[in-house]
Amino acid sequence: MPAKSVSGPAASGGKYKGGAPQKRVQSRSTKAGLQFPVGRVHRYLKRETLSTTRVGAKAAVYTAAVLEYLVAEVLELAGNAARDLKSKRISPRHLQLAIRGDDELDMLVKATIAGGGVIPYIHKQLLEKGKKTAQS
Repeated sequence: MPAKSVSGPAASGGKYKGGAPQKRVQSRSTKAGLQFPVGRVHRYLKRETLSTTRVGAKAAVYTAAVLEYLVAEVLELAGNAARDLKSKRISPRHLQLAIRGDDELDMLVKATIAGGGVIPYIHKQLLEKGKKTAQS
């Protein structure tokens, strides 16, 4: 019995493996237009919540977007502080100056930044006493 020659979609052996080109796999970060990893954030959210709690796919995208925005904001302010101090690198001191200089970020970040130093501040009364002694 001679073998049948098969043509068409069945010839390739799969249902959809015909002439259509393969689609390139796209990450959820790329789909959302983010730099932060949506898949990793989703994995961390699932790991840290209760086992009975479900975490939706959009929750990871939203969380990654918020984190990316906060990091971009802090880095922009720290970069400005580094440029003002004529430095090309962002140090913990620049992060400290950026976070403590912005009211909203200061309320959000209550942690101590290692190597950040202190914010320069001289009380008004101390400045007034120095002026009075200079006038006398």
